[in-house]
Amino acid sequence: MAVGLAFTSEGGGQYYSGKMTPFVVLSCIVAATGGLIFGYDLGISGGVTSMEPFLKKFFPEVYRKMKEDTNISNYCKFDSQLLTTFTSSLYIAGLIASLFASSVTRAFGRKASILVGGTAFLAGSALGGAAFNIYMLIFGRVLLGVGIGFANQSVPLYLSEMAPPKNRGAFNIGFQVCVAIGVLSANLLNYGTQKIKGGWGWRISLAMAAAPASILTIGALFLPETPNSIIQRSNDHQKAERMLQRVRGTADVQAELDDLIRAGSISKTINHPFKKIIERKYRPQLVMAILIPFFQQVTGINVISFYAPVLFRTIKLSESTSLLMSAIVTGGVGTISTILSMILADRLGRKVLFLVGGIQMLVSQVMIGSIMAAQLGDHGGFSSGYAYLILVLVCVYTTGFAYSWGPLGWLVPSEIFPLEIRSAGQSITVAVGLLFTFLVAQTFLAMLCHFKAGIFFFFGGWVAFMTTFVHFFLPETKNLPIEQMDKLWAEHWFWRRIVGEGVEDSKMQEAL
Repeated sequence: MAVGLAFTSEGGGQYYSGKMTPFVVLSCIVAATGGLIFGYDLGISGGVTSMEPFLKKFFPEVYRKMKEDTNISNYCKFDSQLLTTFTSSLYIAGLIASLFASSVTRAFGRKASILVGGTAFLAGSALGGAAFNIYMLIFGRVLLGVGIGFANQSVPLYLSEMAPPKNRGAFNIGFQVCVAIGVLSANLLNYGTQKIKGGWGWRISLAMAAAPASILTIGALFLPETPNSIIQRSNDHQKAERMLQRVRGTADVQAELDDLIRAGSISKTINHPFKKIIERKYRPQLVMAILIPFFQQVTGINVISFYAPVLFRTIKLSESTSLLMSAIVTGGVGTISTILSMILADRLGRKVLFLVGGIQMLVSQVMIGSIMAAQLGDHGGFSSGYAYLILVLVCVYTTGFAYSWGPLGWLVPSEIFPLEIRSAGQSITVAVGLLFTFLVAQTFLAMLCHFKAGIFFFFGGWVAFMTTFVHFFLPETKNLPIEQMDKLWAEHWFWRRIVGEGVEDSKMQEAL
């Protein structure tokens, strides 16, 4: 059933007219499946690296330490730079790919980048499942990284541009819902494949990445291009108007079309968006493009997402139990909480979810760290009561992340950039996120070994800082049309001083 919506436009007396059409819902569902490939890899890599046959074949030193060396601290048994290179090679490849994806997205459209992402991930899954040495394994991870770099750069943009302004949060968070579903599916698959006799179950886990990649690749072939991208790449305003009418379900799209044409005209004057984005008038957006993905990675979520099975093995749960608990905690709880964020983001706003989620994560991290410091030690173990208390607290933490920094870390950057620098801004967001994903993945096991339980206090400190930052420096973006976001910074108590001076500087340069 279509729902009528009206949105205030630039003139103050005009409105965006439109309905929630089946066309836009179906298009966004297909595009959001780009999150499946990201989530699947997050879930699959942690589980596979805890499977004994996989470790024995590719990382025999880690396997030996885990099975034979009783003098090694509980926190250090999985500390291997080669093992973390397997996980993190994907993210450094994705970082580089996301920067190239900006040019593809700007020149050829959002659809083209989504298609490239799905195809590369499909190739990487085939290589990983067939790997017979560490080099083949890591090269497959690199191809998976290229796929994630392109998909993460283009999908959030696509969703934010296609969605009605009033429901943009819910539509965009569909990406993170698919990430959570991907994590859940991967962890459940790991739980099943680790039981396969003969020790080759890990091959199924890696090769089945082809399933979400196929969904995305085939779906991308049928996706329509966004009206914003059509305007940006051509002067065919009639084509853009027809697409806008189809997306909004009404012929009355002139107000929104005028905003798109205005933004497109500015965009066509920009030849070097990465150079343009460092100008003073874009400073708030650039700061957010760097800090939000950075903060997202130092919440400590990678302690859970990458290495939940390893963490559960550390607290003396069996391989089978650790994989099942990882599936339930990081997959099931995360999926339900992300759906909650879809419902609340456009009602309560982004900032409320950021703040409440941050407090919830901080409290649970402090409690987990305190229990592990007091009870585990280097060579001891937990009673079953303490082990399951930690599982409950991990659920509390995961819930907080899944309705706040998980989805909003993708939503907010994708909606704050003006069209002329939007592709570049999203590439910076993805690149920074993947850079710190790489750094955290590469250093986490060593940090766990050296910081021990203190690692939870380390990430908790960052959560306290980022929650404070959001409270003071991030304006609320709910319900505002995407091509009118520049108004937020001009009215913000802090950013208006920077943006105002930046606009005046630009006008003086243009006059000269």
